[in-house]
Amino acid sequence: MTNRDLTTLPAAQAAAEIRSGVLTSEALVQACLSRIAETDAAIRAWKYLDAEAALVQAREMDEIRRSGRATGALHGVPVGLKDIIDTADAPTGFGSPIFEGNRPAADACIVERLREAGAVILGKTRTTEFAFAHPTSTTNPWDADRTPGGSSSGSAAAVAAHHVPLAIGTQTAGSVIRPASFCGTFGFKPTRGVISRQGVLRTSQTLDQVGVFGRTLEDIALLAEVLGSYDPSDPLSLPRPRPAMVAGVQAEPPVTPDIAWFDLAFHDRLDPDARAGYEQVLEALGPRVERFDVAPQLSELGQVQETIHEYEFLQNFEELIDRDRDRLSATLQAVIERARKISQAQYEDAQAVKASAEAFFAGHFNEFDAILAPSATGEAPLLSANTTGDPAFCRIWTLAGLPCVNLPILVGAQGLPIGTQLVGPAELDDRLLRTASWLLKTLSDSEEET
Repeated sequence: MTNRDLTTLPAAQAAAEIRSGVLTSEALVQACLSRIAETDAAIRAWKYLDAEAALVQAREMDEIRRSGRATGALHGVPVGLKDIIDTADAPTGFGSPIFEGNRPAADACIVERLREAGAVILGKTRTTEFAFAHPTSTTNPWDADRTPGGSSSGSAAAVAAHHVPLAIGTQTAGSVIRPASFCGTFGFKPTRGVISRQGVLRTSQTLDQVGVFGRTLEDIALLAEVLGSYDPSDPLSLPRPRPAMVAGVQAEPPVTPDIAWFDLAFHDRLDPDARAGYEQVLEALGPRVERFDVAPQLSELGQVQETIHEYEFLQNFEELIDRDRDRLSATLQAVIERARKISQAQYEDAQAVKASAEAFFAGHFNEFDAILAPSATGEAPLLSANTTGDPAFCRIWTLAGLPCVNLPILVGAQGLPIGTQLVGPAELDDRLLRTASWLLKTLSDSEEET
């Protein structure tokens, strides 16, 4: 054990070893803290970190195990939280100087779930200003001159840099899937309503969704399963049982899955190497994929998502905007000006289209197990471009509340990760993860044959 690099352990394996006594939580947490100390000056994934508090939690988890008491699914495993998630024992700053040092009164629902599962809350990862468009200081672990994506920039970078095996983010447009793609991690946004948003910064009551980052498909399934629960304080929380995520990853499909690919109008935004990579994936899957021609109605759904997002963001932050406008970035001020031009009628029309999109996809998945799609336009953009990347390839699925997973299976022209996205039917997250597991195995077998 002493010769192993503990920071590379998948979360599921680490949890199993801690429960069996092969590994201690203190050793794992200390290894992660040492890795952070060595590398985070360049990556800047963390906004808040209390090393001693993390070690106290780890020692407590080790004592619980030694005493023979019950252990949880993530017992002793360190987890990073996006800095828009409330914690009673640590500040939550929302990526803004306006809330520097802000101390919430209580834990968010998902933090309570983590504590119940025995997880060690390592700290807060950096996020864009109010989880919107303005880039953070976080860099991509693969290339310090490139963005890790946004708005869950720190969470994706922390997992990619082996600072922590698991981290939590949120997605309102593409803020889990796109950073996962840029940083080469697995990323998962479950069905809207599976995970409670109570105690998480509200930017859009309609679209905000919690998502997760991990090292393996099983890891993200495990974390999502721990976080999922019905919460009546969240109006979108689903009042029924959750999909069995881990069982989904481990299951074999009863028949060969049917996959759809939509040639959307904005696919011309794909970088040439990304386009070539996706064509290779489609070729490897062969007749298992059915391609559909450009569907203008689907392409227009991205604008619908943007309308709802910006309108609701303005409604939620109007008082703060009026009070502290001079402390907001120019990026966010431009968003606010656009949002002020959206009428109530345009917003209501967008909500009607959203409902139609949800109905369309419910019917579509009667014939297909999943949709294959790009996760992003290609490799991570340079920081000098002052962007966290284009969320166009995620907006549609977020609008419809569908479960999405990023699979880090492609490499671009500069040797940087390019993710592939699978989208599944609402509330069948387990089936999506089963299909994702099948896809990874199928592509691996295809590579071996060639």
